Amino acid sequence: MLDILQDTKFKVLTYFLLLERVFRLYLKRIEVKGFKSFADKIELDFNAGITAIVGPNGSGKSNISDAIRWVLGEQSAKTLRGAKMEDVIFAGTETRKPLGCAEVSLTIDNSDGIVPIEYTEITVTRRLYRSGESEYLINNTPCRLRDIQEIFMDTGIGKDGYSLIGQGRVDEILSTRSEDRRNLFEEAAGIVKYKTRKLEAERKLENTRQNLLRLDDIISELESQIEPLKEQSEVAKKYLTYKEELKELEINLILNNYNEAREKYKKIVVDVDTINQSKEQEETRKHNLKEEIISLKQTMAEIEKN
Repeated sequence: MLDILQDTKFKVLTYFLLLERVFRLYLKRIEVKGFKSFADKIELDFNAGITAIVGPNGSGKSNISDAIRWVLGEQSAKTLRGAKMEDVIFAGTETRKPLGCAEVSLTIDNSDGIVPIEYTEITVTRRLYRSGESEYLINNTPCRLRDIQEIFMDTGIGKDGYSLIGQGRVDEILSTRSEDRRNLFEEAAGIVKYKTRKLEAERKLENTRQNLLRLDDIISELESQIEPLKEQSEVAKKYLTYKEELKELEINLILNNYNEAREKYKKIVVDVDTINQSKEQEETRKHNLKEEIISLKQTMAEIEKN
């Protein structure tokens, strides 16, 4: 019995030593609007020391912890005590209409520089619309859920970190099974980020390996098509050669027809000039003949008169 008590005491002491990493990141403020029962915007400031939230059953105490877990990236509606993620948006009452958006902002004090970014305060915001669209922001800058998870990785503040202890988690921490405590100690030891990166790198390597296998299959299939494709390529090359020759011949034919038409045009122009000159000469001759006729008529009239 003494051994069991000493073992339990060691586990509890170890856990509180691990919590020292959390207290260095100080939760300063949380802003909630349209999340579950909080239709109006509320702001909770957390001062130094212990902050307790009390109230009767159904007053929304658990909704505050759900809001913290949700803004840190919780994706399970069941964990948030809902059937679907849309249930976290204020559904309305008999006197108030439902809202179309839920928004939670969590402000963390980073003055000790635990999180490796240049800001002394980190404000994480999450929005969810009834259309299903969601937004994540860090200090009012749009980001990805992955960015938020990486910021708080190995700090104990993530949605699965040891800073959020729900019902049943204490028994899990004090359990004699090492598997139940492994994630907790890995988070506290600061290796979760590297373990996650390792798993991601292994997944990328496996995807690359599968892509290489598919490439080998494609190459094998294409190799069997090389000879037919080579013949088709030769036919295509001949076609292109003949097409260029045909194009050249057509151009030469057009130029030849153009030159012939141009020579004919020049000849016609010369013939027209010659005809015009002959016409002018005939017009002059006609005019002279008319004057001669008029003169002869006058002479003839005088002779008749005499």
